Amino acid sequence: MNERQNIILEFIKNHPDSSSSETVNYISKIFPDKNSRPTIIRDIDFLLSEGKIIKTGSGRSTVYSAVIDIDSYFAVDMDKRKLISDYFNFDIWNKTQNLFSQNELDELELINAQYRKNISKLPPASLKKEIERLTIEFAWKSSKIEGSTYTLLDTERLIKDKIEAEGKDKSDAIMILNHKAALDFIFKEPEYFTELSVSKIEYIHKLLTGELGIASGIRQRRIGITGTNYRPLDNQFKIKEALETLTTHINNMKHPLEKALAAVLLLSYIQPFEDGNKRTSRTVANALLLAFEYCPLSYRSVDEIEYKKGMILFYEQNDFKYFKKLFISQFKMAVDKYF
Repeated sequence: MNERQNIILEFIKNHPDSSSSETVNYISKIFPDKNSRPTIIRDIDFLLSEGKIIKTGSGRSTVYSAVIDIDSYFAVDMDKRKLISDYFNFDIWNKTQNLFSQNELDELELINAQYRKNISKLPPASLKKEIERLTIEFAWKSSKIEGSTYTLLDTERLIKDKIEAEGKDKSDAIMILNHKAALDFIFKEPEYFTELSVSKIEYIHKLLTGELGIASGIRQRRIGITGTNYRPLDNQFKIKEALETLTTHINNMKHPLEKALAAVLLLSYIQPFEDGNKRTSRTVANALLLAFEYCPLSYRSVDEIEYKKGMILFYEQNDFKYFKKLFISQFKMAVDKYF
């Protein structure tokens, strides 16, 4: 990288979502003799090819952001990290447009075509068995992300035989069985989620949190999130408004994978409920995938710490790229390992 490219990268790091015009205007002041637009655009293309920056949007809406080094980012103490916004960023809807590149969508479409081909050939008994397997593994991993100490074998025994693991907290068993109830529902009624609504999200949350002492409905008090200084909305009416905007935002998205990824990220970002937000986001995302005949995710091979890092990066920087990598890898794994 030459000096000008380094300065362009630094500018984009300090000014996320910069347009090419903004970048050209800035660089032209630093390099008055080397400021032609074609030259600077070539530098931007070089940074893109090197994986230093990414672009989102298209046409005049195209903007550029620097790729964040995840290890360096989390090496900084939580209280010393500079957040893009300490509180809910009302520009989040613009920041979550065009979540996938066309190349990514083309690749994932080919993979999902294999999923559709596979399930079309499965006898009913085999399909039921695969759904049960995915349900067990999703219930285990989703609960583990939330702190459950059940092993996969413990979870299988609980779901299949209704036998709780010895020495484990009763709430862990309830959480797992609640996951099963929610998965049973979305597999049985996939078309119900072709159009998302606040009431449908609340129903999934109710299924996931029953008998756990968690209040139903939109929370009425402030909450904090472990590991970050980001603070979600604390006004019940604003939370509901954000949820309504979320459903419109997702319903207007064209691609099911984009809808699902947006659901995982944005429901977690809004934190509309007293507890159970992330497990609700994962389940709603799977409901959206099933509604449009896409393979649901079990997250069975995702590392819980990396999952949480991806979420925190989105909370603090509204940067979805790291979590998207996890999402794509889990989608590919699901198509390869199930059905």
